[in-house]
Amino acid sequence: MSSVAFQMMSVAIGWQIYSITHSAFALGLVGLAQFLPMFLLTLVVGHVADRYDRRVIAFVCQAIQGVAALTLCIATWRGITSQELIYVIAAVAGSARAFESPSMSALLPNLIPRAQLQYATAWSTSANQTAQILGPAMGGLLYGLGALVVYGAVSVAFVAAALLVSSIKIEQAVRMRTPVSFESLFSGIAFIRRKPVILGALSLDLFAVLLGGATALLPVFARDILHAGPWALGILRAAPAVGALAGSVYLAHFPLRQRAGTALFGGVIAFGIATIVFGLSRNIVISALALGALGASDVISVVVRNSLVQLQTPDDMRGRVNAINSLFIGTSNQLGEFESGMTAGLFGAVPAVLIGGAGTIVVALLWMRLFPGLRATKSLEG
Repeated sequence: MSSVAFQMMSVAIGWQIYSITHSAFALGLVGLAQFLPMFLLTLVVGHVADRYDRRVIAFVCQAIQGVAALTLCIATWRGITSQELIYVIAAVAGSARAFESPSMSALLPNLIPRAQLQYATAWSTSANQTAQILGPAMGGLLYGLGALVVYGAVSVAFVAAALLVSSIKIEQAVRMRTPVSFESLFSGIAFIRRKPVILGALSLDLFAVLLGGATALLPVFARDILHAGPWALGILRAAPAVGALAGSVYLAHFPLRQRAGTALFGGVIAFGIATIVFGLSRNIVISALALGALGASDVISVVVRNSLVQLQTPDDMRGRVNAINSLFIGTSNQLGEFESGMTAGLFGAVPAVLIGGAGTIVVALLWMRLFPGLRATKSLEG
């Protein structure tokens, strides 16, 4: 509910700000307003998630996002919506999301036995991928009925999410008792540095997504490479999420019982190969299938990485470690789009995608040598 609501809100905010400003730069500022809080608050949100009840944190954050959506609903109704207000609301929602994401991730291992964690991670990933598909579609459809309708629906969804989180029953988790200090704020980073398997998994995903950010160039491929219309862009944008959803559902039913490290590197290499196939394709069907394979292979990395982080991190450290994990994911996505745009500007869209795909494969091969413990990881069942 929360992820779908956030996606709906993002689509509505983007459409509304563009309607007001007719500026692509303004759209970029909205993304920056949502991303900066996560970047700036990483150490703080992890500390909070380890010190306080994660259900309460999630409840408060979802309630804040619901109030933010309601504010835009009322402002739209009163005709007083401005781009400044939208930027502020986007920053507030981004700040709440920054606290919510690591708290929810750290909460998951408290709900199920360690042996079931891989299953739960796969189902959680499938839920997030479903939100990535349904949220933008629902936001766009409801916006067709008016901004009031979509913002009202978002408010209701966030309230529902908050009520659902508040009803979760868990045993009392271990809480951090040490005083707040400079050392405790950076302890999550220190912990990751002491754990080569976690450091390898996080950094592998960071550089793989950073180099393989082909999705940022989809409008170029849809119009200039495949010579198709907006319908093709819609298909291409949906294909990675559909592939990721299928991959996560498969892993939920058929988990990785052995050679998880090998599967991780295989998935990243497959991600690079799929990126190269997409870059070479001149057929919309082949391009969509390549992007679907890209999304499915990426899920392997997501499930293995998240399972390793949860299994090898003590409960009283999970908030801080998951906050850094969220930062790695957000940074790789944002910088990956920037890298793809810059490379495309220098060499062209097709060479940029091919370079990114090849770079992803090279990183995977290099990481296999740098992090032999990660490659040798067998089980994700605790």
